Amino acid sequence: MILGVTTVTFATGLATTMTRFGDAGKEAFDVTAYAGNYVNGKEVWPVQGDRRLQSRLGSLPGAIRVTARADEDAQLVGTTQKVMFEGRRGADLRLSDVLVRGRWMRRPGEVVVGSAFLRRNGVSIGDHLRVRAIGHEEDITVVGEVMGQNDRVFSGTWPTFTALIPEGRPIACHVKLREGTEAYARAARALDRGLSTQLTGPNSVTRTIVGAAAALTLMLALVASLGVFDTAVLNTHDRRRDLGMLKSIGMTPRQVTVMTVTSMAVLGAPGSVLGIPVGIAAYEVVVPRMAAGVDITLPAYMTDVWHAPRLAGLALAGLVIAVVGTLVPARRAARLTVAEVLHSE
Repeated sequence: MILGVTTVTFATGLATTMTRFGDAGKEAFDVTAYAGNYVNGKEVWPVQGDRRLQSRLGSLPGAIRVTARADEDAQLVGTTQKVMFEGRRGADLRLSDVLVRGRWMRRPGEVVVGSAFLRRNGVSIGDHLRVRAIGHEEDITVVGEVMGQNDRVFSGTWPTFTALIPEGRPIACHVKLREGTEAYARAARALDRGLSTQLTGPNSVTRTIVGAAAALTLMLALVASLGVFDTAVLNTHDRRRDLGMLKSIGMTPRQVTVMTVTSMAVLGAPGSVLGIPVGIAAYEVVVPRMAAGVDITLPAYMTDVWHAPRLAGLALAGLVIAVVGTLVPARRAARLTVAEVLHSE
């Protein structure tokens, strides 16, 4: 019983965290328009300038905001570390990143980096770095940490990017919409034959993990129910004489069923009382280590999964397991006749 409740508690927390992880940043944009397209087997590039394209993408029906993004190779001065400088231009610079600590870049020279970048390069928020690209060098300051596994990427404002890479140009524009994703994508492609579009889609990896966690929960809950079933069968067999006497004085089959189920459900309450804390403790041990294993730091909202309504629902898990496991033996006991009991005696 305790194992079943523990498993349900742990898997519920894990599935909630993984769902939030998979949905992280999805609200930032809905369509990405890339510079470059293949038409009739030939590579075609936009004929309009990047600023004009960004402006026209923002003027299409349904668009709320457009953020341009450019990626260029750079190097941390004093090391052999190659990095990717991601410049962003627009009203909202967050894109799909989730801020864990610090703040977003606002001024020239400020950058945000992923958790993996901080850990593998021994960098902390507030540190000053110097980067080099195409013969130019610039000082940058780390002002924020985002949930990212790439230890080579850092993101800065457009002035920071162009100061280091004057000839740099956006490779994509990320668009947030009010509605009409498919229609907007078609309209964006019609602006310039050199644009290709991609819609923000579901995270299949996260869906797989959540599905596996749900399947594991159901299987172990079933195993716990089978354990209760075995206990209930032995219990009703040992109490055949008592059940026969109760039926001989007028107890109905329904009353016998309720009595048997209730007696086992009482055992489910301690299972919930003990299983929920153990499941929460397992979650607090395993999930942070899972995140650390892939060099990311989860923001607080992804791990803040234990609230009163959810705990109340989990408290019923022990009772549900007990009732499900006892129901069949209880119904068999209810069908016993006084004659059958006397015959077995």
